[in-house]
Amino acid sequence: MKLYGSSVSPFVRKVLVGLFEKGLDFEHVPLRFHDPDTEFRASSPLGKIPALCDGDFRIADSSAILHYLDAAYPGPALLPAEPRARGRAVWFDKFADTELMGPLLRPFVHRVLRPKVLKLPGDEAVARRAIDEEQPRLFGYLETQISGPFLVGDAFSLADIAVATGFVNLRLAGEEVDAERFPRLAGWLAGILERRAFTAAVAARNG
Repeated sequence: MKLYGSSVSPFVRKVLVGLFEKGLDFEHVPLRFHDPDTEFRASSPLGKIPALCDGDFRIADSSAILHYLDAAYPGPALLPAEPRARGRAVWFDKFADTELMGPLLRPFVHRVLRPKVLKLPGDEAVARRAIDEEQPRLFGYLETQISGPFLVGDAFSLADIAVATGFVNLRLAGEEVDAERFPRLAGWLAGILERRAFTAAVAARNG
């Protein structure tokens, strides 16, 4: 099994966490977005990361990959079996990808990715607007949804992976969740990011 994509990407990290959580053997090939590598492009025709090759099966997109892995390698499960819990896990995955990720990534893009990797100027005003205006509304919503160590039910799931992964990039941009303003979110996040699968995925970010 091969996973393609740089783990600086929160979407690649999302799959790495799932792979480590399930204890699967895999090779990590840390390519960038649109890399011309032919094996990677066979798994991701649009050049997006992450992409997975498992024997003769190839697939791209972090959510699709994790749904595949959960069906192909059942334990431990990343999707809850109970219908309502499963629906909420899928919702949090969607929420993370479409609503939360942009505001979490903008500080990283303008403080780290553009100036340090791409050698392009960043825009601190964009980063500050995300931190001061966009993030608080989303963090406030998450604060109302957290009542224990996991977002959904009593077990670690896709919901926890999808929501937490972008906060690693926020940390890389020098920002943390305000624990006084959002104590439940900060406490939940600290516990999730200390989980062994997450620490392994974060440690893999440079290789």
